[in-house]
Amino acid sequence: MGLVPSGHTCNFLVQILAKNKEHKMSFSVYRKMTCVGVSPSFLSLSSLVECFVHFNMPELALAVPGIILKCGFSINVYVANLVLKGLCYKGNIVKAVEFLDEMGRNSVSPDVVSFNTLIKGLCRVRNLDEAIDMRSKMEHANCIPNVVTYNILMDGLCVEGRTDEAMGLLEEMRMKQLEPDVYIYNTLVSGHCINGDIDRGKKLLNEMLGKEISPNEVTYTCLMNGFCKMGKLKEAKGLFNAMLERGIRPDVVTFTGLISGLCKDGKIAKAVELFNFMLKKGEEPNNITYNILINGLCKEGLVSDAFKILEMMVEKGKKPDVVTYNMILRGLCDIGNVNDALKLFDSMLSNKNYVDPDARTISVLIRGLCREGRLNEAAKINREMVEHRKVGDVVTYTALIGAYLKEGNVEKAMELWKEVLQLGLIPDSRTYSVMIDGFCKCHIINIAKGLFSKMRSLGLTPTLPDYNTLMATLCREGSFEQAKRLFKEMVDGSIQPDVISYNIIVDSSIKAGDIQYANELLNDMHGSGLTPDAFTFSILINRLSKLGLMEEAKSMFERMTAGGFSPDISAYDSLLKGFSARGETEEMIGLLRKMGSEGVVLDSEITSTIMTCLCDISDDQNIVELLPNFAQEKWNDGSVACDELLMELHKIVPKIHS
Repeated sequence: MGLVPSGHTCNFLVQILAKNKEHKMSFSVYRKMTCVGVSPSFLSLSSLVECFVHFNMPELALAVPGIILKCGFSINVYVANLVLKGLCYKGNIVKAVEFLDEMGRNSVSPDVVSFNTLIKGLCRVRNLDEAIDMRSKMEHANCIPNVVTYNILMDGLCVEGRTDEAMGLLEEMRMKQLEPDVYIYNTLVSGHCINGDIDRGKKLLNEMLGKEISPNEVTYTCLMNGFCKMGKLKEAKGLFNAMLERGIRPDVVTFTGLISGLCKDGKIAKAVELFNFMLKKGEEPNNITYNILINGLCKEGLVSDAFKILEMMVEKGKKPDVVTYNMILRGLCDIGNVNDALKLFDSMLSNKNYVDPDARTISVLIRGLCREGRLNEAAKINREMVEHRKVGDVVTYTALIGAYLKEGNVEKAMELWKEVLQLGLIPDSRTYSVMIDGFCKCHIINIAKGLFSKMRSLGLTPTLPDYNTLMATLCREGSFEQAKRLFKEMVDGSIQPDVISYNIIVDSSIKAGDIQYANELLNDMHGSGLTPDAFTFSILINRLSKLGLMEEAKSMFERMTAGGFSPDISAYDSLLKGFSARGETEEMIGLLRKMGSEGVVLDSEITSTIMTCLCDISDDQNIVELLPNFAQEKWNDGSVACDELLMELHKIVPKIHS
């Protein structure tokens, strides 16, 4: 039989190991000593509580006070506070409150640490009102709240956005002759900045300086981050300089926050400059710093510079994570360098650099390939990832479905749609929008209508482009009444029609011969603050001219020019054809003169229209035959100035003059 160490030795080992945070070994020694019959000392049992709290096993820690009492020892407040800490850390607040009540019954008076621990636990589970009540209970137990108590409560209130109540506690502290320290001010400054009230945060900084309470890097960092989030980089930079002037060394969090602000504001050169200053000052960037700078560079298209930062990151012993790679992959795809993106992806999967790709990785690559029209490669990557249980997100599938529909491959698009549902992915508004657009362009209106209805039944709000796409397709397919109902739904609902919406319905209204409704729509446009654009007027002029309603067409033309819009060639072409069809020679010639004075450049189509129309002006002369060389030369060229054509025509038909 081996020698058994003395009780003193065993107990000493348990205590010293726990003290040095070797909790696993401490617990192992405790178990062995009890197995061989060595009685634990009070300090060993206290260490056992510490071990259980460290292992996040508060239920076992809760059992130790009973063992302490069985061994004939008394429980002290230190042990009790350890148990409270374990229960609160795990969120078992009900048991923690019960244990606090039991402390009194076991002749252990809770101290300020006991109450602060419980108040912090209540704040962590966002039970603020009970935390505030616990402070009153604390006072009834003749335990005076200290600065830490107030700091815990203020922090909890600030996290919940209740900064006014936190400021009320600051006043209460002063009334009780408790002087707030830098930690109290930091809590309040941070709270105001997080909740967007930077001005109050800045006032607190000035108050600190006035009371000669020295702010630290946390104070300045909170304010600088707040200013950066609001886009007030000048103020953030001013605080940074003030910090340096006071001899306060910025830490990695300070630098990272300011670099992030500069990147978001598009000041990438300044961000790189600050990054280099950070290195010069001996402050080591962390992964977040590197990722922010890489992201900023990629967004500006400076992917080669982003690679240099990546190389530096690796050289300094930092391991790029999936976020790092995703940003560079997206940067490469954004500049159309998909081949290099695929090489980087292969590098990610190599044994040497292996980084587990996520849904975002797959999404970025597949969208990049789809944009380049490399659909087979995109589908292959998606298939391989699914086989390796790396399922892309709904954005990935949306890109693939959209690309297949663009190619007219409806069958493959529907296969992917079924796969989305089988994988349990939840299609979002973007997915439905892409599919509605795709099926409309494939002239499969029934499926597009079904998706539109399904989208609304799921509580997803169709976007303005969704309505416009579906209305345009319905009009094209001859379902004008359905398009009108959709339009009315828009007007009556939360999606306000834009000029495109009105153009679609106005065009179809006139095409259907409902001029009155078209005019009502124009009036509605003005009433809703929308101004018809050049396309609106061109649509109206074209349709009215085709219907032979030349007075209305001419009126629209005048409204168009009066509104400051320059008529396009199609508007002139429509009017000329309309006037010619009605034999209104004077109107036609007047319009030609206007075109000449406006310096309108004609294309081959309208030149042909003019020549055809003018043949009716002279009964005894064929204008086309009289100008064969001129017409041939200009038509081959594709464009001709209207005044130039009129001057040539004037030589043959004197009544045409510019």
